[in-house]
Parts: sequence; C-alpha cells; structure tokens
Amino acid sequence: METKRMIFVILISVLLSLSLPVRTDYVRPQPRKTLHFPWKPKHPSLPHQVHISLAGENHMRISWITDDNSAPSIVEYGTLPGQYTFSSSGETTSYNYLFYSSGKIHHTVIGPLEHDTIYFYRCGGQGPEFQLKTPPGQFPVTFAIAGDLGQTGWTKSTLDHIDQCKYDVNLLPGDLSYADCMQHLWDNFGELVQPLASARPWMVTQGNHEKEKIPFFTDAFESYNARWKMPFEESESTSNLYYSFEVAGVHVIMLGSYTDYDELSDQYSWLKADLSKVDRKKTPWLVVLFHVPWYNSNHAHQGEGDGMMAAMEPLLYAAGVDLVFAGHVHAYERSKRVNKGKSDPCGTVHITIGDGGNREGLAQKYIHPTPEWSMFREASFGHGELKIVNSTHAFWSWHRNDDDEPVRSDQVWITSLISSGCLAEKAYESSKILVSP
Repeated sequence: METKRMIFVILISVLLSLSLPVRTDYVRPQPRKTLHFPWKPKHPSLPHQVHISLAGENHMRISWITDDNSAPSIVEYGTLPGQYTFSSSGETTSYNYLFYSSGKIHHTVIGPLEHDTIYFYRCGGQGPEFQLKTPPGQFPVTFAIAGDLGQTGWTKSTLDHIDQCKYDVNLLPGDLSYADCMQHLWDNFGELVQPLASARPWMVTQGNHEKEKIPFFTDAFESYNARWKMPFEESESTSNLYYSFEVAGVHVIMLGSYTDYDELSDQYSWLKADLSKVDRKKTPWLVVLFHVPWYNSNHAHQGEGDGMMAAMEPLLYAAGVDLVFAGHVHAYERSKRVNKGKSDPCGTVHITIGDGGNREGLAQKYIHPTPEWSMFREASFGHGELKIVNSTHAFWSWHRNDDDEPVRSDQVWITSLISSGCLAEKAYESSKILVSP
C-alpha cells in the first residue's frame, strides 16, 4: 500500500512539474486565506492607520485617520523619545462611499529633517508614540519592493520578511488593499501595514484594484487619493496618480497605468518635463514604477501594457532609465536590458513583482518558448530588495516566501547606464526626444 502511495505522489509531482514549467525543482505552498481583523474599539480622537511618505527634500508626510472630526492635524516630533522639540500642522480630508464614511484623514508634513536619523513622533497631540527613520543622504540606499499585497496569510508573510530587510524606503507598484469597493478593507489594510508604514516611508502608485469607480455614484481612485497622498505637488504633477521623488542619488518616477498616457495627455507631458530635469550627476540612478508590466511572458494580462509602452518607452529609453518595476501579474519575472521588444545593452531592466500575497492567487502559466529577453521567472509570492551601493553598481535580489522563510531565489548585480557610456552615445537623440515640444 505504501509503495502505491509513493508512486501516486511521484506521478502527481511529475504532472505538476509539466504544468508549472518555470522551476520544476520547487513545490509551491498552498494558498492562504484572507486575514480577519477583530473589531477593537478605539477612542475616536486617537490616531490609527498611521503611515509616512516622502514629501520633498528633507521632509516627510505623516498620514493617519481619526473618528473624531475635531481632532487636530498636528504632529509633534523630536530626536529623543517623549521629547518633542518641533511640531507641524497639516490638512485634512474625508470622503463618503455609498453608505461608508471615512472619518477624518490627516496629512501633515514635517521637516526639514536630518538624513539617516531616527525621529520620535506623536499624532494629534495624544496617543501612542511612533518612531521613523529618515533615508540616507548618500549611497548606499536600500529599497524594499512588493506589489499586489492584499490581505492574506501570504501578505503577512511578505510583510514579515520586508520587516527583516534593513530597507530605507518601500516601493509598491499598485494594488494595495484589494478593498474593491468594500471600504472597511481599506481600514483593515491601514492597520495591517501600520507597524512598517509608520516607521519607513512607503511610496505607492495605483493599480486596477484602486479604481473602485461606480458610475453616477463615485469617482475612480477616490479612496486611494484621499488615504495615500503622495508628493505629486512637490514634483510639479497635477495628479496624485503620477509623481517623482529623489532619495540618496536615485530619481524615482511613479507612473499611472490607469490614467491617460498618450502623447497628448497631461501625464506624458509631465513625464517628459520631469525626465528632462533629471541631473544624473546628482542622481545617477533612474528608476520607474507603474502597475501593468510592459515585458511579460506570463499568459496573465498578456499585452495589457502595450499601449502605454508604445507611448512612453521612447521617453524612458532616451532618458536612460536603469530599472522598471511593475506588478499586476501575480508572479515574478526579470528581464535583460531591453528596448522595443528585444535585448539592448542600453535598454532598461524590467522586473515584474506582483507577488506580494493577494487573494487572487498566483499566475502560473507562462508562454513557451521563453522570450530571449526573459532572464528569470517564477510564480511564487515574495518581495524584492534593491541595494544601490554606489553610482555604478546595485545589487538586486528576489526573496520567495517559502513556508514563512524568505529564500533568496534570484539575484544579480546591475551596472548603471551612466557608467556604461550609453547615455553619452545617445545624447543627441535623447535631447531631441526629451527637449523638443
């Protein structure tokens, strides 16, 4: 009987390996259920769902929610616990979504702040003390990256692994809460990520699950824009759906896959202007994030990024973008340097990392044969870490969630385009594309 069971297990393993062609030596763990959050009564004036984001040079935006509409939008802060030598006042907003009311959403900018420094802060003049660490002012700098998070057991595993990473800034290329019109799930998500998002800046862009538009009742991205305000005004953008920021020698651009991106759009004009102002002596690395991948050899969402790619890839190529991160496809994939659908030593490395732990599961079917530009692909939940060591070299690693242990499954050293001579070679063509009206 035991022999028959062994034969059966072996047959099943062979069948699975044939249907999952990427890493035949790895048996994927089972999906995990959506997390459930017990309701805990809070004093209406106490802050909850606290998260922070970069807000221009040497400044940070503190965001939180209170159920008391009269609670002040003040943040007290200092470099010693319980001793607040500075304070700032901010702005508030709120929204109604059918029968749901968001409470009072506070956004307060603090600073100027010192680089690589721990600050202790309190929101609204009362409640618990939080602490944050500002990013360094120079290399090295480390980014944690994970898209399509959601609120499942695998999300919790991913967050635990990110918490173990000594990162300075977290980047999230869309699909945060998977609330999908159920607004209390935004509140749950805010509580879930607060331990991490209140301590390090989280920089996000929107995905399809942030749309939440109900014709004649609600506008698209209303919840997302109210809760997760990013530094769009500081980067001269007119929309919270696309913006840029700089940290420690890296210029990061967050684009919107779900707002207009053609050559006549505001986003296109803003991107062109933003790229033309990048000083590669000050920020030798150029990184871009958006939700829908342009280079994707998975059957899931195949071709959905083609329109945006056709419009914007020439701009990114002309500017010498080093790395692009996307989500949407619930799997991991890393490309060679690529442009116009084929390998190009002066192109961009594209990484799909929509594998944070969402409830929809993994995208396990890949196109065969593997495109020549695809270097590594695997359908597993996980997160990535990008350590930019200096102006010329960065170390990228992807860490699969393997039964709650972060396993480094892909890693590569990446050389910046500015150090390769590529930018000098195409300087004339770049000037025509980026500077011309």
